[in-house]
Amino acid sequence: MEWFPAPEYWLGRLVFQRALAALYVIAFVSAALQFRALIGERGMTPVPDFVRRVPFRVAPSVFHWRFSDRFFAGWAWAGALLAAAVLAGAADAVPLWASMVWWAALWAMYLSIVNVGQTWYGFGWETLLLETGALAVFLGNARTAPPVLVLWLLRWLLFRLEFGAGLIKMRGDPCWRDLTCLYYHHETQPMPGPLSWFFHHLPRPLHRVETAANHVAQLLAPVLLFTPQPIATWAALAMIATQLWLVLSGNFAWLNWATIVIAVSVVDASAVGLGGLVGPPADLAPPPLWYEIVVIAATAGVLYLSYRPALNLLSRRQRMNTSFEPLHLVNAYGAFGSITRIRHEVVIEGTTDEVITEDTEWREYDFKGKPGDVRRMPRPFAPYHLRLDWLMWFAALSPGYAGRWFGPFLERLLENDRDTLRLLRRNPFPDAPPRHVRALFYRYRFTTWRELRETGAWWHREPVRQFFPPTALRERP
Repeated sequence: MEWFPAPEYWLGRLVFQRALAALYVIAFVSAALQFRALIGERGMTPVPDFVRRVPFRVAPSVFHWRFSDRFFAGWAWAGALLAAAVLAGAADAVPLWASMVWWAALWAMYLSIVNVGQTWYGFGWETLLLETGALAVFLGNARTAPPVLVLWLLRWLLFRLEFGAGLIKMRGDPCWRDLTCLYYHHETQPMPGPLSWFFHHLPRPLHRVETAANHVAQLLAPVLLFTPQPIATWAALAMIATQLWLVLSGNFAWLNWATIVIAVSVVDASAVGLGGLVGPPADLAPPPLWYEIVVIAATAGVLYLSYRPALNLLSRRQRMNTSFEPLHLVNAYGAFGSITRIRHEVVIEGTTDEVITEDTEWREYDFKGKPGDVRRMPRPFAPYHLRLDWLMWFAALSPGYAGRWFGPFLERLLENDRDTLRLLRRNPFPDAPPRHVRALFYRYRFTTWRELRETGAWWHREPVRQFFPPTALRERP
């Protein structure tokens, strides 16, 4: 491999860029379809309120200068269209400098959304998409060979992502060390998928094998990324296989898919027998001098910003999913340092009764992704991100996670707010809004094989206590 161009990674770069563009499409579409109820002008945590409290230097965003629901929607849909064009190959049909501007525009547009997204965008895969997107700016297009320096920066990102997740597990819950965490995780994860019930019922020895394989993929394979080929390729493929297992077993938005996309950039096509399938063009141009200078400068910048994330990996008080600067260029990652053993869910109900009595009939709201109806099999949603459903899982862990947005959420249910109801699967009050709503706390568990056969229910639930008392609108028009 030469110092700067690496034509042997041409195919890996092609797959990486197209797949990353697809993730951008999903992220922008997710923002466009959900923002009004979450952060819109009448949202639960409105952007105008946020930008009045938080200065631009802390959270750089175009929405500091202007915000309206129409402007945000146009911004998000424009981002989706730009990303779709890249997915179709448009960035490879323009000069190198234009391709870089195109990728930079996608990064800047999504940064503007994340930086005003507040708790709804406080997930590791948001910063992961931004960091990956920033590196993609300097990866070149089909007219140039991939630069070795940026390929190594992608390996450094993949290392921090996986090794950080592995370390935080080993430093955290003892069930990771005694290989028992997956006795619980498939059942208690934030949003189970259609196969999660079956994964939960695998034999316990296999759960221990799953956990051990996870440690290999997150603690050993990342180190091998920095070894010569084909070892690095096989390490990346092991990580991809682990991520696909996670895709089958749960719904983690685009976290697993983004990890797979980054790992693809490590794969040398010739190391897996694909070198002759899609090779680089015969007339592949050498990188221009200005491009080499820009890539070297970007590499130096990333290395400088890597100081705090690297220290974080070494720290006994390791932080996960943390950005150390407002552009989210080099971040800390990690997930599930602790595992919950018992699943709780917040169930929201409403009634049309003016006065609440023991005979009051309560009707339950259904969410799209989070468990509710015990007979409804969990659905696949990833890589699409259901932000409200995820925050409801955090609310069940602790009411503190719901402090700022839960009250406004209930208020909008009392109004039959159209944008809020679009985030739900079913509104039990289609004709007129409820007079009261409340929230109850339930203990959920997966049913056994026998219970599933006899009742058709995937879940068993038991009431625990009241989460939020019955409440009504103070004034009605």
